[in-house]
Amino acid sequence: MDSNTENNLSKFLPELIEIRRYIHAHPELSGQENRTAALISGELRKYGCRVTEGVGKTGVVAEIGPNSGPIIGVRVDIDALPVEERTGLEFTSLTEGIMHACGHDIHTCIGLGVAKIMSSKHPLNFGLRILFQPAEEIAKGACWMKNDGATKNLDALFSVHVYPDLKVGQVGIRDGALTAAAGELEIEINGRGGHGARPHQTVDSILIASRIVTGIQEAVTRCFDPLDPVVISFGKISGGNAFNVIPDQVKLLGTVRYLDKSLDQKLPEWINQVCKDIAKPFGGNVQFKYRSIAPPVYNDPSLNQFLEESASILLGKENVVRLDKPSLGAEDFAELIRDIPGTMFRLGVAGPQGCAPLHNGEFCPDEKSIFIGIEVLVKALDLWMMDKQI
Repeated sequence: MDSNTENNLSKFLPELIEIRRYIHAHPELSGQENRTAALISGELRKYGCRVTEGVGKTGVVAEIGPNSGPIIGVRVDIDALPVEERTGLEFTSLTEGIMHACGHDIHTCIGLGVAKIMSSKHPLNFGLRILFQPAEEIAKGACWMKNDGATKNLDALFSVHVYPDLKVGQVGIRDGALTAAAGELEIEINGRGGHGARPHQTVDSILIASRIVTGIQEAVTRCFDPLDPVVISFGKISGGNAFNVIPDQVKLLGTVRYLDKSLDQKLPEWINQVCKDIAKPFGGNVQFKYRSIAPPVYNDPSLNQFLEESASILLGKENVVRLDKPSLGAEDFAELIRDIPGTMFRLGVAGPQGCAPLHNGEFCPDEKSIFIGIEVLVKALDLWMMDKQI
């Protein structure tokens, strides 16, 4: 980043911090980001961007530079989580039970900062499109935006996510799988209810459900390669109305995570069969539903080179961390890069006192990370442009 750009960013940073604190104090859940989107659109118009609202319902797209020729994209997400804030910040969430506990307020301001800096570079010889995506937390916003044409004609797409395991001033890079594929399980166990004192006269749906919860965990370890992880976890069990009545039905809700794309079809079919096999000896039957949430995020190695070089120049090679392991968390950024190359880097946000985990009510990223995120992305865009000899 040249000195003029860095100087402009330093002058602009206090304004960005104010915007971040406003967004943090006024969080909005997935698909409801109307006030956030209006604020983003207003700021982008100040910078001279071409702005399209309502892309993917509540998403915003900013365009800078020519509409034809090479077009590079940057994606940031804007929604909050149903989490009660416990940070004690002066700008703590004013909406009970809703918080930016995943750093999307930081992401939003990084996107605004990139727009501000790049719009001041006249003229741009390539197109830049910045996607301010809604509803990442329910893994729907990326598909909404893609269906509305947000990725049309893009040559590549960069993204960023805050990472409390790294200190401010560090970034994490990983080629290949960065996050896991994710799916949602709904398993309905149907039995025959009756008196708790006479279980032999029933088909005990609670017993079958308990066997399914433990049986799947045992079977996974013997049916799938432990070096290529498959994780199945149940988050909700519901059934029954009285302590002494065995219910007719129990429902299990859970999630599955995996890295191997070849399991997309095989894994749901396998889980369904295991559940039926467990229920059959007890006389029960199982209804199984599976919803794919997101595929794995696959980071393009050639795009990572631009991010790695950018971060090395700005932060020093010692602060560029090559991540050994992917995350089994899900990220619908994967939907945006099904058909185009893309990459996401991890942005260190832990201050001197550390940082609570993502999705935690005490999550409090260091705001210095905003400056670093903008710097790394702007420099990476410049390097991409030079590589394309634009």
